[in-house]
Amino acid sequence: MNCLTCDNNAQRFTLPPREHVASDDHWRVAHAFGTATPGWLVLAPLRHVTAIAELAHAEAESLGTWQVRLSRALHAVTGCAKTYVAQFAEAEGFAHVHFHVIPRMPDHPEELRGPRVFGRLGRPEKDDLTPAHRDDLAVRIRRELTRPR
Repeated sequence: MNCLTCDNNAQRFTLPPREHVASDDHWRVAHAFGTATPGWLVLAPLRHVTAIAELAHAEAESLGTWQVRLSRALHAVTGCAKTYVAQFAEAEGFAHVHFHVIPRMPDHPEELRGPRVFGRLGRPEKDDLTPAHRDDLAVRIRRELTRPR
């Protein structure tokens, strides 16, 4: 099986911060590539599954907690007004279930709100956030996730 997400999950502790923002026994968080949106996160199960219905009970139990924690961290780090959460896993090479957790800034253009936010994904590489910028954001988000409450 050739799955980029599974390959990255297997080596998560040696990946750069942008590919391993945080993880637990069931999930790994990465900063998305192919976007100029700072803080666009991807939450993926460590186990290979291609449909939400295949999630194990423990994976499903922690999913909502992860989505809320990531939304709170994005609010603190980016100043976003809200976050969007979406899951499709339909793109060629990306069938592994993954959830997009996307910060929507207060000045986000109206024409790219809601599901149209995906117009900000898959952009030309020259328009993408640099790996260094994604690493910096990942470290800041990780710090926020581990900050005592």
